[in-house]
Amino acid sequence: MSAGGASGREVIVLGAGMVGVSAALALQAQGRAVTLVDRGQPGRETSYGNAGIIQAEAVEPYALPLSLPTLARMALKRDNALNYHLGAMPGHLPGLLRYFLNSRPAKHRAISVTFRVLTEGATAAHAPLIEAAGAGAMIRREGFRQIYRTRDKLDAEIREVERLSRDYGVNATVMDGAALAEAEPNIKRPMAGAVQWNDAWTCSDPGGLTGAYAELFAARGGAVVSGDAASLTAQGAGWRVSTADGPVSAPDAVVALGPWSPALLAGFGYRISMVRKRGYHRHHRCAAGPVLPLMDADHSAVLAPMRAGLRVLTGAELTAEGARQTPVQLLRAEAGAAELFDLGAPVENEPWTGVRPCLPDMLPMIGAAPRHKGLWFDFGHGHQGFTQGPVSAAMLVRAMAGERDAVLDALAPSQARFA
Repeated sequence: MSAGGASGREVIVLGAGMVGVSAALALQAQGRAVTLVDRGQPGRETSYGNAGIIQAEAVEPYALPLSLPTLARMALKRDNALNYHLGAMPGHLPGLLRYFLNSRPAKHRAISVTFRVLTEGATAAHAPLIEAAGAGAMIRREGFRQIYRTRDKLDAEIREVERLSRDYGVNATVMDGAALAEAEPNIKRPMAGAVQWNDAWTCSDPGGLTGAYAELFAARGGAVVSGDAASLTAQGAGWRVSTADGPVSAPDAVVALGPWSPALLAGFGYRISMVRKRGYHRHHRCAAGPVLPLMDADHSAVLAPMRAGLRVLTGAELTAEGARQTPVQLLRAEAGAAELFDLGAPVENEPWTGVRPCLPDMLPMIGAAPRHKGLWFDFGHGHQGFTQGPVSAAMLVRAMAGERDAVLDALAPSQARFA
């Protein structure tokens, strides 16, 4: 859509992933004239490549392990949850150290007080957008399953389920091997059992859902334009960005660029430490795959039925920005998936890869830039941008209206949260 009448725009949103598109829709609903700017099509970067799960059950952020045996397995690359490149680690260590300190139980519990607000309301926040965008065919409301080959690992997860149910009211069902085999009849081998997270919704095309939200935004009068966020400059009392349709100016600009946000904001003097966790996926033809998305705990992988095929997704890789692909985790995940289902040929020759934008305190930055009037942050959602986008957008709207409360204060950009 053209950015015609650019002088009348009120807000520029940089980044058309789930977080940015959700922010654009929420600001538009407040009567603001919004221009959504991205270098590519909406939903074709990080929001395209995730597992497509709206994780209403994810009331706590992913903490780094604290046990020495687990850390040793990761250091020795014996746990498929993590791969790393030694030469890249100096750049990651400052952020990882802060992330590790924030993973300590007392600190993690305090962070979770805020984090749960962004996820518990996720399905309710997505629901009206899914309906208005006509995207209901992409969505299932039956949860997903976390599967286990061995009883000891299942028992450990059952204890975790009991804790989450007691502390947060999380709705989950424990399945033994027989119940799992009945629910997932295509699994080829016996399993110890599973946990089904009942409150999650799943999407067969996460990039497509993000694109449908962007089309809804455009249909409601929003401007979606191609442009380079790096061209953002302060102009008088507002902001200006160059686009294919010409320059766009507005009093307010929202940075919702996910993993690319720190690089842009470094030019304005903000040093933001981010743990960039690379992930991989590849689709396979699979005539008889899982009924619901499955998290294969033994291989730290997710097997998600998608329109394009069975998507096999990996854990985290710590590497240098722009480094070549080293999909060793994906190969292990695919081998694990082949133990369970008859995988056909890969749909793509090369795997997709993207970056999860994880901040060391495990919370996104949502709110006003401390030193630049009219500049707003909405990024750093880690593993949960697809889930949290619409709830984060509501928080951004409140922050831009000048509201304050404990949650907004915890999410706000502040010197203590910078590098």
